[in-house]
Parts: sequence; C-alpha cells; structure tokens
Amino acid sequence: MIAGLPHLPRGRPNGAAKAAYQTALTEFCDRILQIRSRLDFEVGTRGWCYLLEGERVIDKGEFDTCEQLITYCRKDGNLPLDICAEDGKRAVEGLEDLDEPNVETRADDIFRYIHNAHSYYEPISFWDDLDVYVETATEKSDLKSLFSRVTQSFHVPIQNVGGWGDLNVRAGMMRRFKKWEAKGKRCVLLYCGDHDPGGLQISDFLRCNLAELGKAVGWSPDNLIIDRFGLDYDFIEANGLTWIDNLETGSGKNLSDPKHQDHFKPYVQGYLKRFGARKVEANALVARPDAGRALCRQAILRYVPESSIKEYRRKLSAVREELRQAIAARMAAE
Repeated sequence: MIAGLPHLPRGRPNGAAKAAYQTALTEFCDRILQIRSRLDFEVGTRGWCYLLEGERVIDKGEFDTCEQLITYCRKDGNLPLDICAEDGKRAVEGLEDLDEPNVETRADDIFRYIHNAHSYYEPISFWDDLDVYVETATEKSDLKSLFSRVTQSFHVPIQNVGGWGDLNVRAGMMRRFKKWEAKGKRCVLLYCGDHDPGGLQISDFLRCNLAELGKAVGWSPDNLIIDRFGLDYDFIEANGLTWIDNLETGSGKNLSDPKHQDHFKPYVQGYLKRFGARKVEANALVARPDAGRALCRQAILRYVPESSIKEYRRKLSAVREELRQAIAARMAAE
C-alpha cells in the first residue's frame, strides 16, 4: 500500500488537522533520513522521488509534489539542506582554507605527509598501455554520483552533460579525446540517459553537438565511438523501473502532441509505435543502485580489460617505490 505524501485538508485546518499533518510530515522526513543512512551516493530531489517510490511512500503521480515538499522541508529545517546533492555548477569558490592552528599538530601532519607522499605519486597514465581511451557521460547528475565508484576504479572520467548547455564541458572532453587520438588510441564515449525518443537517438545528437565545436577545438568526432548503455526495454522491465506516462521534454513541450515540431519525425514516430507515449527517466536507476552500477561496469568492460587495473597498480607501485627511496635519501643527507 502506498503511504502517500502528507497533505493538509482544504480550507482552514483546525488544530487537530495541523497536528496530524505535522506528525505525517515528521514521519515522511524520518523515512527520507532512514533511506539516506543506507545510501553510499548522493541524489537530487528527482532522485529522492524514485527512492521514495521504491519504498512505497509515494506513487509516480506524486513526483512533482514530492519535489516541492522536499524543497520546503529543506528550507524550514525539517530536512538537512544537504539531503540533496549540491549542484557543482553553483558551488562557491574562493573560500579560505585555513591550516591547523596548533603548530605541533601541524608539524605532525606535515611529517606524516612527507613519509607518505610517494603514495600520491602518479607520473604514468592508466591509458598508456591500452589501445583505447574511455570517458563516461550522464544526462542526470544523480547517475554521475551513482556511477562514480565504478568509473573511478577504471580511471574513467565521468561528467554530467544534461542539456549540453556549457560549451566548456564539450570542449574539455573534445580536447582530451584529441590528445589520446593523436597517440593512436580508439576514443570511446559511454553515455547513459533517459529512455525516450531523444535518448535512443543520442549517438547522432551527441556527435552533432561535438561537431559544432570542431573548428574551435581543432578535432572532429568522426572516429569517436559513442556507445549508449543502459535503460533499454528489457533492462527496464527486468528491474521494474518506473514508466512516466508522457513524452514531455526539458522545455515542457510534449513530443506525443501532433503540434510539436518534432512529432512527425521518424525517430519520434518509431518510438511511439514501439513504446507508446511514455518514457523512463535515467534517475530511476537510483532505486536500483546495484543493477545500475553493474550496468556501468559492463559497459566499461566492453572496452577496458579488468586485468588492466591490477597491471596499472603494479606499475604505479614500482615508480612510487622509486620516489620513496629518493625521498628517504634526501632526508638522510640533511
């Protein structure tokens, strides 16, 4: 049975109604905090909707109202402000970063760092001995948080490219591909986004978006392998992900509406005939974190052998030992 969201009755509520609402609101927030205690990744407000749906607290028709309620609860203190992931694009810069004020404690910190500095030494790249270079992009920031543990283990950069609004994000990715392509690597962009008409055509859209900056960057994505992974029909059904009964786009328009300028395009009509006027948002994966991470891992393993992690660590350990010995020799000479 769906618990539902807390609601005040219409009109002017009496004292008992207000008390009942506050009790329901407290239980709602407590449920969120309980879920959070089990998570090892951060989510935004939309991601919380999927998690709460999976816990049978809300149904899919309450997503928009739930987002508004979570925002309200963060503002009035019923929920911690940081219950939702910070938007990196709006992160503050230039804050002071003060050192430990106790001189003896700070000296101990520096001493420990010197003795372990070699552990942070990375003069060689994970990609040097491979014939590929791989990056990952997601349409939703929730997936960036979810996948990071997997991508970090394979040294694969990951970024949120929803909307492709920032030209610098595109250009930075292209410069990295340009660098590695010049070294003879096959460049691969793995992408995980929504299951909707545009999402299933993403390879063409992404290539065009990158090509727009080809002259500015001095690199063409013609040879780039773009591999969309995840959120196909079989995966959605096998994992019970939530279908949303519309094809609304980020602009608020609906692709299933004949008045939409893209409605009669083949990719939209083909999607409608196959799946109907419904979609699955990529955020839905946060409710199935193990399956989502396995999906990301499998996509990377199509191009990067798992044994490469162990081999890279072996090579890194050797050069770090050389640095450790060099540091020890310098210290002994003082």
